[in-house]
Amino acid sequence: MQALTLNAAHGWRWLAEGFRIFRKNHLMLTFLVVSYWMLMAIVNVIPMIGTIATTLCIPAFSVSLMNACRNIDEGGPLGPQTLFSGFQKNPRALITLGAIYLAATVGILAISSLADGGALMQLMLAGHTPNAEVLASGDVMLALQVALILLCPLIMAYWYAPILAAWHGLSPAKALFFSFIACARNWRAFLVYSLALLVAATLLPGLLLGTLAALLPDGAALLTVVLTVLLVLILAPTLFASFYVSYRDVFVTATESDA
Repeated sequence: MQALTLNAAHGWRWLAEGFRIFRKNHLMLTFLVVSYWMLMAIVNVIPMIGTIATTLCIPAFSVSLMNACRNIDEGGPLGPQTLFSGFQKNPRALITLGAIYLAATVGILAISSLADGGALMQLMLAGHTPNAEVLASGDVMLALQVALILLCPLIMAYWYAPILAAWHGLSPAKALFFSFIACARNWRAFLVYSLALLVAATLLPGLLLGTLAALLPDGAALLTVVLTVLLVLILAPTLFASFYVSYRDVFVTATESDA
């Protein structure tokens, strides 16, 4: 498995191409993303077991959504059953990836608990909100910063791992390794991608909401709700599609160039 090293401009292209894929079949892609969220929310209602089950299944559902994006991009069939298509190839490796991610996340939260006595860990795993005294001390913020720093390499290793395991039949260890290398090689593109996402998700909507609120002050609250919902329904499927585009540019192009 070879990963190309792309220039920084590809980061913007990933988001733009993701929106193009979304526009080709926006209704079905949005339906699949919302259905995925609802299913995860329902299972998460079960204390502890729900969190474990959803985390174990996230890699397979990620592959399902990537299957949907690939089918849209290539003109393949797409339907509600696509939501479960990620469980069809190399499911043992995908479940293992989910278990590794769960264990690594718990380990990172355990390390961060050295800064705040476990307040952040209890919030993330059990939903227990820290008391006002703990929040005022700033320890939770310090623990969050520690966790985010430690999560960066984990996210890099996990970014492409489900696709590499399902579409290329790699073992969990190899999938994690090649994903990390691909992200490290393309850190410039990922930096631009993050900035483009920040602009699309926060700056532009903020300017639009501010302008509409100034023009229609009586309906500002309603407009905020409506535009937020629309933004989520557009941005979330676009984001998943951009994940697929980044994979296609980094790995598929490399494979084709070798052929």
